[in-house]
Amino acid sequence: MLVGRRRWPEWRDWGLELSPHLLKRMGDRRFTEVDVRRMLHGATRLRRDIEPGRWVAVTRHRRARWEVIVEPDADA
Repeated sequence: MLVGRRRWPEWRDWGLELSPHLLKRMGDRRFTEVDVRRMLHGATRLRRDIEPGRWVAVTRHRRARWEVIVEPDADA
């Protein structure tokens, strides 16, 4: 899959680990791990976050635009 005209980073296909912060947000905002996986799989854009080492995946969920922050862990 392409990001703009570039390929998605290889870490896009790595395993997914859910942080305690994300688990709390899942309860607060009523979405599941399956929803997260669908959002990441259907992401249409990827950009660097202002925090080094993090990325923002632009996607949709329940007909709304979402931005999902991902932080690849190359050591894992």
